[in-house]
Amino acid sequence: MSKKVKILMVDDHPSMIEGYKIILSYNDLGYEIETSSAFNCKDAHDVIIHPSKKNYFDIVFLDYSLPPYEEKNINNGEDLALLVKKTSPNSKIVILTSHIETLILYNIIKRVNPNGLLVKSDFTADELLKAFESIINDEVYNSATVKSSLKELLSKDNYLDDFNRQMITLLSQGIKTKNLPQHMNLSMSSIEKRKVQIKLYLNIEKGTDEDIIREAKKRGLI
Repeated sequence: MSKKVKILMVDDHPSMIEGYKIILSYNDLGYEIETSSAFNCKDAHDVIIHPSKKNYFDIVFLDYSLPPYEEKNINNGEDLALLVKKTSPNSKIVILTSHIETLILYNIIKRVNPNGLLVKSDFTADELLKAFESIINDEVYNSATVKSSLKELLSKDNYLDDFNRQMITLLSQGIKTKNLPQHMNLSMSSIEKRKVQIKLYLNIEKGTDEDIIREAKKRGLI
């Protein structure tokens, strides 16, 4: 009798889900794959919170970019992952994304700490199987781009905490420094001190907000 793994797959491209199902059916561990599917944040939300599905899924595969469920303020796979952690803490979480921006990848790890994080451009069928088998064996699996992008950031964690990452993102969106207190729970003096930290991290001795944005883009942070 074969072992069974119950998986929820959430992706707004049904063909991708079909591809994942086929690939995982070839796993070398002898697992039978039982899959459920959702194609947007609302459908996924409804499956995840259903009483019969609490801790039902062994693994939840989540695409990062999904049609949002605005009524519940669920905007992407990261928000869904937090819902899974709350409602089904025994389920393992794998996030798949086309994003290669370091800050997005870093934020996913800091906020969700998933069992797997894979950049779609990285992986082949063999890599997806390798990730699946690692995660089933209680190992964390990050694809190559994730590893290389995060290596430097994780070594300088104090420079890019939640506030500093948010500040870089807001500046890149055109928010002026003088208006940052309206978007962050920080005083202007705290913001100025943090800008010094960010400039140190980016090796900017003297410079404007535009210099921060330019260097952050050069490093693939945004």
